[in-house]
Amino acid sequence: MTDPSDTRDTPPRPFSPLWTYLTGVVATGLAALLTAEIRLGLGDLADLARTSLFWVLIVLVVLGELRPIVVSSSRLAGGTATSTLFTFALLLYHGLSVAVLIHALALVVSGLVHRRAWHRVLFNVSQVTLATTGAAVVLAAFGHHPHPAAPWVPEGTDIAAVALAAVAYFVVRGLLVCGAVALHERRSLPRVIRTSIGHQSLVYAALLGLAPLVVVVMSRSPALTPLFVAPLAALYFTASLSVRRDHQAMHDGLTSLPNRKLLIVRTEEALAEAREDVRVGLLLLDLDRFKEVNDTLGHPVGDRLLQIVAHRLTHSVRPGDVVARLGGDEFAVLLPTVRDATAAREVAARLRVALTEPVRLEGMTFDLDASIGIALYPDHAPDFELLLQRSDVAMYFAKEGRTGVEVYLAEKDRNSPERLNLLGDLRRAIGRGELELHYQPKVGLASGMVEGVEALLRWWHPERGPILPDDFIPLAEQSYLMRQITQYVIDTAMEQAAHWWHAGIQVPVSVNVSARDLLDATLPDLIGAGLDRLGLPPRAIQLEVTERILMTDQAYTADSVHALVELGIPLALDDFGTGYSSLVRLQRLPVCEVKIDGSFVQRLGKTVDDERIVRSIVDLVRSLGLRSVAEGVESDEVAQRLQDMGCDAAQGWRFAEPMPAGEMTDWLGERVGAPSYGRCGTRGVTAL
Repeated sequence: MTDPSDTRDTPPRPFSPLWTYLTGVVATGLAALLTAEIRLGLGDLADLARTSLFWVLIVLVVLGELRPIVVSSSRLAGGTATSTLFTFALLLYHGLSVAVLIHALALVVSGLVHRRAWHRVLFNVSQVTLATTGAAVVLAAFGHHPHPAAPWVPEGTDIAAVALAAVAYFVVRGLLVCGAVALHERRSLPRVIRTSIGHQSLVYAALLGLAPLVVVVMSRSPALTPLFVAPLAALYFTASLSVRRDHQAMHDGLTSLPNRKLLIVRTEEALAEAREDVRVGLLLLDLDRFKEVNDTLGHPVGDRLLQIVAHRLTHSVRPGDVVARLGGDEFAVLLPTVRDATAAREVAARLRVALTEPVRLEGMTFDLDASIGIALYPDHAPDFELLLQRSDVAMYFAKEGRTGVEVYLAEKDRNSPERLNLLGDLRRAIGRGELELHYQPKVGLASGMVEGVEALLRWWHPERGPILPDDFIPLAEQSYLMRQITQYVIDTAMEQAAHWWHAGIQVPVSVNVSARDLLDATLPDLIGAGLDRLGLPPRAIQLEVTERILMTDQAYTADSVHALVELGIPLALDDFGTGYSSLVRLQRLPVCEVKIDGSFVQRLGKTVDDERIVRSIVDLVRSLGLRSVAEGVESDEVAQRLQDMGCDAAQGWRFAEPMPAGEMTDWLGERVGAPSYGRCGTRGVTAL
């Protein structure tokens, strides 16, 4: 039942608050231990060593340290060593020096057996020494000074002295330990005290209350002293059975991490203690492609992989953070205190770095990766259930966008009330004619000819005014409305293209399509029927698809893509440079145009790296026999740089902003010139 998230053996950072606290306690405790041992003469110690009782007590104290009584599965509560009973009895009978000497020996032995860090062993020795010293001071106040040469056996009239000494021992030891736990876990001291003192006070009361009886037996019949092991063993096994059941109910059986039940408890505790200047963070983590491991190598290998993941996660978070397994390959990380979303992202990045180190199992090497969603209290949710839901939403955004880490954003959440209202408004907007197309020209940089126009969807909301495409297109893509919008855009763009072509303005109209549109088997039929109805050649319409979509295996093999190619519809690769394209696949794709993403173009002349990227893309596209178009061109300087690089065409505010169909018709009408066919089989009109 070891807790994989227990990091108490991790050395504290030098000069941190925890390091300073431990150093102070250890220094004080070791000084008290040294002072107490100086008072114990070698002769007294030699006399004690000749008695069998002395060695029996050493064995009992050591065994008590090795097997503490644990009455709660909470890491804050910890366990209570049964050695406390015999140490306190030694204090009453033989005095402070003998008690702290034997208990310090037992703590060192226990530390070696359990492989505890030395800073933890030294702290335990020091806090026990200080607690025992505090009890000895109380006894001295009542005039009792036990010594090996003059043992003290309490009488009935000494109950008050013994009780107050026990209270002093419990209070000093409890406060010292709670202080260390509070600093290590980064929790408030009152909370740690409430969590741990209640569980341990009853056990301490039983152990310290039995100590005077042990003293009486030691003084009259030393051979009977080991009999106290029997009730202690019964108490130990009863408590262990209860804690084991509690642990099984609150922890995952495979990884021993907290499960959902315990995560709820820990989160509610963190929310109850949250301060105004900090946040509570919940991270939801899902392994990428883990199902492939189970399907290929079987569940036993998958289980071992999950155990490795659990180990890496627990050793990558801060002390006090909680790593839980929710089921399958899904984990959650609770940050009881976090400064802001940036700090939460740093934790998430650290987790991903820990997971990306290759794992070798069954003679194979696995490269792990994960998608992480982040939600914060009170920014995103007021309780656990909403935190979990919204971190789940953010996680799926990270998985879909392949970004690795995402923080929850209400405007992206299709389940939020605001987005649901916007979705309803969008559905009504389609029927009310609130959607319209604007058009932006693509101009040849060398010839100055208009080589095409791109259709851009616009929505004017009757109450909210203009709504940006980035605010409603992703929403539509996640709903049933995308097909209706696509059909509206294609029909409208084709009708406008027919109007221009039949008027002698023969420029192709580009339409952006989503992944769902591209893979829809009805798309070629829709376009083909429109071309026949309007008397348009296939080159009059061009489809623009983002690099992230078109470069996937599914799009590469889709029947709809091949049908579009057979129909003669030109395809353009949009936002090139933002994805992870294979050059071999790019060469084989049925595209005739590659559009360079505006984020690189707009930084031309500002950074050397972006200029190199754009130049490399232009050279690559030219070497493949394709046409390059730069997006987001806003100045003469950028246009000239692109022309010098050999870029074929550009679009942006430098040439014209997106215009409604009427204005675009007038703009094109003023620039009609001799037609010239481009590399995609398009004809142009003079632009400048």
